Amino acid sequence: MSRRALSLLVLSLVVAAVCVRLGFWQLARLGERRAHNAAVAARMREAPASVDALPADTGLHHYRRVALVGVADYAREIVLVNRSRDGSPGVHIVTPVRVAGRDTAVLVSRGWVYSANGTDVDLARWREGDTVRVDGFVELPSSRPGPARLSAARDVRAYRWLDATAVARETGYPVTPYYVVWTPPPGEEKPPQDRPVRVPPPALDEGSHFSYAVQWFSFATVALVGGATFVRADARRRSPRPLPV
Repeated sequence: MSRRALSLLVLSLVVAAVCVRLGFWQLARLGERRAHNAAVAARMREAPASVDALPADTGLHHYRRVALVGVADYAREIVLVNRSRDGSPGVHIVTPVRVAGRDTAVLVSRGWVYSANGTDVDLARWREGDTVRVDGFVELPSSRPGPARLSAARDVRAYRWLDATAVARETGYPVTPYYVVWTPPPGEEKPPQDRPVRVPPPALDEGSHFSYAVQWFSFATVALVGGATFVRADARRRSPRPLPV
């Protein structure tokens, strides 16, 4: 075997090993995704609980279904900016809801409304009455680099992501470290005109992990077959030819 063929064979083995490793990594991610989906589905199947019945560990009540009745504090609501729906820009309106017997207000994402620049919106138009009856699920905020709050000089309290501590400073009373996403009623097909569009629970798909794994295993096969083909061709070139008779 020539040095060139040996080098190519070693390279093909290394490439194949890396691709196989990446393929198994994608399969592991698929297993994690399936376990996550199963946990979410189990929580979504449970009967709606009251906010007082949620566990102290916020991680354990993620995606829990909740039902609550309270008074909406529209004067202190905020918007989460740059939330799109079907390709249209908009915001999510998050309203503190005061529940009887609780000092801590529950933050409720009442849904999506259109905003041309993904930030500004006439909040007064989207009020739904003083007392609201919410049926939804618990969502945990995810932080991002930089400040959550946009400029305080804006007409609306605009946030890039929900920072419960910052919201509590603005409201002047304690708020939940999570928020409840108000889900659409069963059978709702067309978006309503008189209230925000409710946000449905997350889709429990498996993503592209399996197809990515197949691709990585295919790349490994190509690397091995290509290396073996080159080595075979090199061996044929180097083998002595029979002398003519």
